[in-house]
Amino acid sequence: MVQTIAVIGGGITGVTTAYALMLRGYAVTVFERHRYAAMETSFANAGQISACNAEVWNRTATVLNGIKWMLRKDAPLLIHPQPTWHKLSWLAEFVASIPHYEANTISTARLALKAREHLFAWAEAEGIDFDLRTRGILHVYRDAAGFAHGQEVSKLLLRGGVVRHTVGPAEMRAIEPAISGDLVGGFYTPDDSTGDIHQYTVGLAAAAQRKGVQLHFDHAVQSLTPTQAGIRVRTLCDGAAYDAEFNAVVICAGVASRALAASLGDRVNVYPVKGYSITVDLPDQASRAAAPVVSLLDDRARVACSRLGERRLRVAGTAEFNGEDRDIRASRIQPLVGWVRQNFPAVNTRHAIPWAGLRPMMPNLMPRVGPGQRPSVFYNTGHGHLGWTLAAATAELVADAVQGAHPPAAA
Repeated sequence: MVQTIAVIGGGITGVTTAYALMLRGYAVTVFERHRYAAMETSFANAGQISACNAEVWNRTATVLNGIKWMLRKDAPLLIHPQPTWHKLSWLAEFVASIPHYEANTISTARLALKAREHLFAWAEAEGIDFDLRTRGILHVYRDAAGFAHGQEVSKLLLRGGVVRHTVGPAEMRAIEPAISGDLVGGFYTPDDSTGDIHQYTVGLAAAAQRKGVQLHFDHAVQSLTPTQAGIRVRTLCDGAAYDAEFNAVVICAGVASRALAASLGDRVNVYPVKGYSITVDLPDQASRAAAPVVSLLDDRARVACSRLGERRLRVAGTAEFNGEDRDIRASRIQPLVGWVRQNFPAVNTRHAIPWAGLRPMMPNLMPRVGPGQRPSVFYNTGHGHLGWTLAAATAELVADAVQGAHPPAAA
């Protein structure tokens, strides 16, 4: 008999997990509370598939900046002062992970490289158009101290297998002629790329469905109950309860993973770290010519941008610690618009669509991948700012774990 697996969550992590399990011969059902796939954190991120951004945030400098910027509404990193036990416990674990900064950065880089091959192979096999650009990512520095730190990060990335080249201002402008302003130096990772995460996730979900994966949208999970045979999933759809039993469940529910894990006796300390983006329509030829075509990371501003097709520029950044708050605040969007105006003044920003999403982030910035306490429960969550970059690799890892515990065809 074929083993049945429930996947909770229809974002990039859940859909790649479902696809990886399907390839191994499982009967997979995805439960997603929204009407469509990829409607939360996988909707409008920076668009970067960025092994070069594998550096984890667990540094003393991050903590000091968080304290220094606490009262600045437009701060790149904003920790709201209202205390909650969840926030305080998460921050304490974040600080406790500082000694593991180097090891975790190297591990994340290796994971990012593994993810590339699966991500691109699946897109090619299924004919998914997601505005892929393979022109690399250019990391921009405008101050000497930041650039010096970037050189140390490059050494760690190299230990993880990621090669990025040190480039001077002239080389940076040759790579991306649209860059303006004072430049100290930068780093170019030619093997990184960009694309539209929403288009990719929707395309892969459709491909998985064609190959037998059951997609249940508009199904909000109410409970997960262990049974003798596995796990019972209760969802609510249009006011009606829906019950189904599976051999195992993989929780890929983003910031909702923490509560689901707690109901099963597991501790998965995911915190919702809000990020913002704008999608700038490039309505005229002048804007299209003035906008960058190579993806950029501006370290000082904590901003990333990617060209999506010819007519869109995605600009994303900031990190905000304020619980499950999904409000879009003008004070957080304005710095992104201002960054475009300052660096690419000829780009028309009249049509800039704002968005905010909650990054599911573990305190050590490493995703939680693998089994829970119960033999029927698995996790693939907590990817933080690199869900798009790491999802295909962690999907393979959790599928391997499921396969080890529950072979696809039970006797």
